[in-house]
Amino acid sequence: MEPINRALKSIKIPSFQERYEAMRKEILNNKQVQKFVMENEITSSVIDRSLSKLDEFISQTSTCCGAQSTACCSNMLAGFVPELYMLRGNIEIKYVRCEQKMREDEHRETATMISSMHMPKDVLKATLKDLMIDDQSRLEIAHKAADFIAQYKTMGELPSKGFYLYGKFGVGKSFVLGAIANELAALKVKSVVVFVPEFLREMKNSIQDQTLNEKIDYVKKAPVLMLDDIGAETMSAWTRDEILGTIMHYRMSEQLPTFITSNFDYAGLEHHLAQSQRGDIEVVKAARIMERIKAITIPICMEGINRRNS
Repeated sequence: MEPINRALKSIKIPSFQERYEAMRKEILNNKQVQKFVMENEITSSVIDRSLSKLDEFISQTSTCCGAQSTACCSNMLAGFVPELYMLRGNIEIKYVRCEQKMREDEHRETATMISSMHMPKDVLKATLKDLMIDDQSRLEIAHKAADFIAQYKTMGELPSKGFYLYGKFGVGKSFVLGAIANELAALKVKSVVVFVPEFLREMKNSIQDQTLNEKIDYVKKAPVLMLDDIGAETMSAWTRDEILGTIMHYRMSEQLPTFITSNFDYAGLEHHLAQSQRGDIEVVKAARIMERIKAITIPICMEGINRRNS
């Protein structure tokens, strides 16, 4: 058997200088490095001092890799691509967001513009483009929603009135709220979207944990407030006067846009608000709240088939 020392001597191991030259050649053959060197008139001595930075640069993709999410990104810093720049005579490297990272960040930022209280997730993903225009009422709503958005884009301020959308179950009233909220979110306008029956139940429970006033303030002061399915709840005199009444009065006084959906028209909702859990009929108090609702909304009847069952 051949002695191991003799076998090892027969294996040619590249010297450090050879490995260095091979790495240097590979780096300088990179087209992006070549372009950077030419544009900045970089000398050989600067290149030699910065080989480690250049090697880090070419080991990654310098454009968005096209992954479906930054979680699948192949770069050292997921969602970031390397860029070369000069600093005090040396080549340095910095990392900037790739296109996918910017899209994801924008989506997250937009999502923070919509605060939801008990609303279904599918409603919060709605867009006006997805609104089916298959009858005159839906066409009217689409035009009015577009005008509302356009006024903000043109004037830089929100209209003082929102919509009071009423109609049968399942015609898409909640969907419209979500779509308008998303359009506003893209313009960095915050909306608070509230499912009224659950919200009122939560308000009752908030008396015990002493968060009632805080929650009412949060809702009533929202830049844009959307109240979904008002009239579906069992109304007590307290929730009508102290919760809804307080919210509507504040928004009327401050001229803050408010969107409301209901199965009732104005007259039907007023009749509903007049009924209390105890069986009392309080016409004056119901009329007072309706006066405020009419002052901050434009009534629109939404027609169509029940899309929940279709």
